Amino acid sequence: MSELNNDSLVSIIIPMYNCEPYFDETIGSVLAQTYTNWEAICVDDCSKDGSLDLARKYAEQDPRIKVYAHEVNSGAFAARNTALSKCTGRYIAYLDSDDIWMPEKLEKQLKFMAEKNIDVCITGYQTVESDGAFRNNVKVPERTNYKQMLSNTLTCTHTIVFDTKTVDPSLLVMPSIRAGQDLATWLTVLKNGHDIYGMPDIMAKYRQHSKSISSNKFKAVKRTWNVYRKIEKLSVFRSAYCFVGYAYHAVKKRLRQKQK
Repeated sequence: MSELNNDSLVSIIIPMYNCEPYFDETIGSVLAQTYTNWEAICVDDCSKDGSLDLARKYAEQDPRIKVYAHEVNSGAFAARNTALSKCTGRYIAYLDSDDIWMPEKLEKQLKFMAEKNIDVCITGYQTVESDGAFRNNVKVPERTNYKQMLSNTLTCTHTIVFDTKTVDPSLLVMPSIRAGQDLATWLTVLKNGHDIYGMPDIMAKYRQHSKSISSNKFKAVKRTWNVYRKIEKLSVFRSAYCFVGYAYHAVKKRLRQKQK
């Protein structure tokens, strides 16, 4: 590929918690990347299974994989912030420990960003079941600003990449909340003059654990409302207005999925 492969390190943030059943596939998808100039920063948040030992075995085999462990369980926001503090790359990417990247994800995405001269990029992706079975493909908007994100919150953490030459890394420090910290962070980036651009290619797999779908829906509603009110400090009226848009797009996505 282009000279990007020689001079642009990608730091991949991977928070970990009880991910042993999926970690082989997740880290395997990083190791399989055609773009090889990366470091994977794995932070274990006091897993109760063998996740930490498994990650350390991979780190012993490949020095690009770096593993850190929290002494106290603190949540995904803390694990991601710890990882961010350890990153040394120009590009910052996020990958949860049960999700998967396609082999050409980084190569194609960085090329897309360079050609379009953009500093925040997401890609299309597949949703899959816990066992990896295909559910559907998800398209992403060509461009999203702050106002649009409030009414159409995107599931994009597993595909997003930031260029820290123009995006200040301090904007990526996540707030101390147990849920919705990624949405709150992307809204902060958008408020500071950066739009999110979408690459149409399907470049990742997002694992949805369907055994608690109804519970997850309720949690998503509560999470989004809390971000509106507690983080963005929107009025009740503005929050309700944005929530109507959020609900509309959520229903629209589910109807589209049922038709496929």
